Amino acid sequence: MPGEKKRSFGNVRVLASGRFQARYRGPDGRLRNAPMTFATKKAAERWLTLKEAEIVQGDWFDPDAGAVRFAEYAEQWVAERDLAPRTADLYQSLLRLHLDPTFGDALLKDIRESHVRAWRASRRRANVGKVTVAKAYRLMRAVMNTAVRDRLVKDNPCRIEGAGQEESEERPALSVAEVYKLADAVPPRYRALVLLAAFGSLRWGELAGLRRRCLDLDGRTVTVREVAYELKGVRFGPPKSKASRRTVQLPKLIVADLRAHLDTFAAPGPDGLVFVGERGNPLLRSNFSQLWVRARASVGLAGVRFHDLRHAGNTYSAEAGASLRELMTRMGHSSTRAALIYLHARDDRARALADSLGERAARELAEAREREQREGSGGPEAASGGG
Repeated sequence: MPGEKKRSFGNVRVLASGRFQARYRGPDGRLRNAPMTFATKKAAERWLTLKEAEIVQGDWFDPDAGAVRFAEYAEQWVAERDLAPRTADLYQSLLRLHLDPTFGDALLKDIRESHVRAWRASRRRANVGKVTVAKAYRLMRAVMNTAVRDRLVKDNPCRIEGAGQEESEERPALSVAEVYKLADAVPPRYRALVLLAAFGSLRWGELAGLRRRCLDLDGRTVTVREVAYELKGVRFGPPKSKASRRTVQLPKLIVADLRAHLDTFAAPGPDGLVFVGERGNPLLRSNFSQLWVRARASVGLAGVRFHDLRHAGNTYSAEAGASLRELMTRMGHSSTRAALIYLHARDDRARALADSLGERAARELAEAREREQREGSGGPEAASGGG
């Protein structure tokens, strides 16, 4: 129109439908259309003004950058990381079973928070375990965080509060007597395995990868330098973190059992595995699990998992007065979170002991006052009689 000022950034044209289309040239030199059309020219121009401000402030985002399939990008994400074999296997399993069926063919730029919420709800309805859903969600969140840093998407669609937290069920706290019942119930070859899992607070992979040279019975220590990974057979490698590489002090209680085990069942030589199967092969968890299920059922502890032995050992250490740092070192954790769980359990026990002490003291005090009252009731007569 005559007298109308021409825009310095972008332009607006009217379409055959009567709606208005906004167009602009991005920093990359490409001519781009707004992702929607507008009912009025003023609305289209307002959109162009905001887009120009984004460019001036350095906030402009290429809307076509995220035209990459989620499955392709996630696979590359896993491959580029220096992951422990077991972690890489877990991530690939989570992608294959839980994420790719929903998001695999979706473009990164098209994934919305509503899609993630719907996916999570569908996994829960399908009775997928809470821990598994949380792990899959955390993996997707990590992948999309990298996509944000790569400027493929502007925002991470994984913003569900608490969705990445694992709400593991509370595990039983085994007594020392129950640990020994389990040790007695498994075949003799695995008795020391049960005791070391509990009183050394070791993980399965740390036990299966333990070699003779890492077990010092005179010094009563076990050193974790290598772990076993079950991925199409057994492979050995370094622990998953620096904190996992540690030396744990052992109680005298289990030294005789460990010494007898080395003399009878362990593979020979300094590099020989401490725990092997009946044919001398590395331990396979699947094979041991069959023996474990029978053993725990035979002593009335059918719901106990092997990992509960480590949980028991951590509890014993906390109740014995271990500090936060001592617990973290013994457990092989760099984070305080897990260790604090056991310290809180110790605090609960301390409170229970204090309550028990208080109740006993209250009873004794009440009995003493009752005696005083009985004795005092005849006080005046006794006083006059004794004058």
